[in-house]
Amino acid sequence: SMSPRFCPNAMVALIVNPVNSIVPAMCEVYKRHGLDTSKILGVTSLDGVRANRFIHDFTGLPLSEIDVPVVGGHAGATILPLFSQDQVASTLPLETLSELDKRVQDAGTEVVKAKGGRGSATLSMAFAAAKLSKAILNGLLGDESTPVERRTACTYLASTVTDLPFFASKVTFGQLGVQTIHPLGQLSAYEQQRLLEAKKLLAGEIQDGINAILPLLPSATLPIGSKSSDRYEQPSARL
Repeated sequence: SMSPRFCPNAMVALIVNPVNSIVPAMCEVYKRHGLDTSKILGVTSLDGVRANRFIHDFTGLPLSEIDVPVVGGHAGATILPLFSQDQVASTLPLETLSELDKRVQDAGTEVVKAKGGRGSATLSMAFAAAKLSKAILNGLLGDESTPVERRTACTYLASTVTDLPFFASKVTFGQLGVQTIHPLGQLSAYEQQRLLEAKKLLAGEIQDGINAILPLLPSATLPIGSKSSDRYEQPSARL
């Protein structure tokens, strides 16, 4: 409730899990304040960092030549790397790409196991958040001469690129925030099937977030900066 009151025009990049549910919940808060829900982003760039790295490890080609878009959501099978849209990854056989797809989905668990349960992906998460933040800041600077690729990153947000209300895809940022939400583009037959699977799972997780936040919100739309946001019921009061 503090963001709408004190920084209603800020870009809010949420890194807390479950991103698939937290972003829709936060958007409901912004709706109550009559604010722009496109200011709310879910940080999913770690999935792209991992996809790129796995392709690099497999092929030995420079990371600078690899850019795999990762769309959908940020948990399990909702994570969908579009290997067919990268010039390096698209040359690999389907069997290999299917294995790497699964590895991207399970990479968080892989890190926890590698650390013996004593931690998770912290530095890589910070790196991924910095990548998204840099794209946002490059856009907010308002310099149209900045190459589009430096202002573009995959992120999870309110979107119409699919029939779901929220979806991660490539987004280009401008001086006012989100400038362009790019369509998914051409998908391989494998990716089309995976998209159906991802959307089915993601739909439920979106609804979970909305269902969780609605009982905590005031029923009426609040004016921007309203202190009545203090009336949000605290979760502890429901125990």
